[in-house]
Amino acid sequence: MKNKKRLPIGISDFKKMREGNYYYIDKSDLIEEILNDGVEVSLFTRPRRFGKTLNMSMIKYFFNLENGNENRKLFDGLNISKSEYMNEQGQYPVIYVSFRNMEEESWEDCYFEIRILISKLYNEFQFLRENLNQSELADFDDIWLKRENADWRGSLKALTGYLYKYYGKKVVVLIDEYDTPIIQSYSEGYYKKAISFFKKFYGDAMKDNEYLQFGVMTGILRIAKEGIFSGLNNLRVNNIFSERYSEYYGLTENEIVEAVKYYGLEYEIDDVRDWYDGYQFGNSEIYNPWSIINFLDEKKLKAYWVGVSGNKLIDEMLDNGNSELYDDLEKLFNEEKIYKHINDYSEFTFNVSDIWQLFVYSGYLTAGGEKKGNEYSLRIPNKEILDFFKNRFIDRFIGKSEKFVNIVRNLKNGKIEEFAKGLQDEILSSLSYFDVEKDEKYYKIFLIGIFIILGNDYIRLSERETGYGRADLVLEPKNKGETAYIFEFKVVKNEEELESYAKTGFKQIKDKKYDVEMRTRGVNKITQIGLAFYKKKLQMKYEII
Repeated sequence: MKNKKRLPIGISDFKKMREGNYYYIDKSDLIEEILNDGVEVSLFTRPRRFGKTLNMSMIKYFFNLENGNENRKLFDGLNISKSEYMNEQGQYPVIYVSFRNMEEESWEDCYFEIRILISKLYNEFQFLRENLNQSELADFDDIWLKRENADWRGSLKALTGYLYKYYGKKVVVLIDEYDTPIIQSYSEGYYKKAISFFKKFYGDAMKDNEYLQFGVMTGILRIAKEGIFSGLNNLRVNNIFSERYSEYYGLTENEIVEAVKYYGLEYEIDDVRDWYDGYQFGNSEIYNPWSIINFLDEKKLKAYWVGVSGNKLIDEMLDNGNSELYDDLEKLFNEEKIYKHINDYSEFTFNVSDIWQLFVYSGYLTAGGEKKGNEYSLRIPNKEILDFFKNRFIDRFIGKSEKFVNIVRNLKNGKIEEFAKGLQDEILSSLSYFDVEKDEKYYKIFLIGIFIILGNDYIRLSERETGYGRADLVLEPKNKGETAYIFEFKVVKNEEELESYAKTGFKQIKDKKYDVEMRTRGVNKITQIGLAFYKKKLQMKYEII
């Protein structure tokens, strides 16, 4: 649009944004609050692409004494320029290091990239060499020149000492996305080696460091395993439950309304809320900033954020999940709430039981204020994430297949035999993801995945109490004139039992009157289906009534 500021797509450098006439939403009050707190080390945990790196860049340019006068202009007109703390601008040497892209497949590759990263960091400060004694110079050059015998674990603290000696001022240390290589190391199987390195690398620099003015760290999770933060009792964690700093990561309602008006898209505001709002950080309602920026650019309502966020750890936890997990996911697919225990300040341990914590902290679920005892209500925040879950579920556990469309079409058109044949074919080709030796819940999960593509036309109910018991799966049409479906599943021990148990499942639907509740809601056409499974084979008994 003519005469409008450019949109900062993919830009996380504060200086570039301020000098390049990009649209910038003022988050500079964050600096004042950090200084007011006076905390030695702050950890901010937020989902990816929620502004952590941009805020860290802002902090760097504010405090850095290198080019301090020039950088001062970057804050003209921002809230911090009116603060008494503006006298802190340009007063400290700053070390800024980011691990945001360190996602290597082996410890050897990870360690190689760490050394390159630290060597480049030392290269930024090569002028310090002129002020070092012989011993310090040798240690500096070992790092700078990437020698094998270098003290890489102690390199960050050592650099703070060199800077203090040169300037006579304590150092601000900023570590962005500290947990990226640690999470990756767990997924790739070199966690112990990674944690051994980072525990000392972070600990030496951030705890009992006489050269440290203050430190800021960002990440997604607070990693607990092996006690990476056990020695950092000077650390304050500001997570998604913290009321302090809640409005500085992500965009608030007022900021969104102003932005869409500025770009002439105020008529889209209700749909924008449905797609990108819904996060609860502390006491603030938050929009996804990455999605908003891309929407303002493309002017299309679609999923933007999910394509840039790592999902490997989530996939692994889903792989190891049980039937209870999938029952909960099914409720979420139906836009229902679930209740789970999430310790506001718990540390992440990589256990499957932590999956709900991972979902919340990674931005795939949000925890509302409503609680039942110690359990938070969890929900999918918006349409963007709902689409992700549905597509991810199908892709991960069932596989991409156009056959699903035909399977569901045959069911809706009353071609039940064709539906059964298509279902059988898909089970033969796709059900290798599951342990089919277990119970009917694994087959139910498979069917849930297929029926997800029914979209908004049906409400999927699992083990819903109706009549004199609970049906395994119910598909209730939102249009009461359409056909409803009731499924009862049986898993048999040998192939010869398939037919008889399919009849048993069908008879159970009729005997226990699973159709009663839906009929009271005006649904008159119901297909009752008994399905029996033996490994990858099935038999069916049905009736349309």
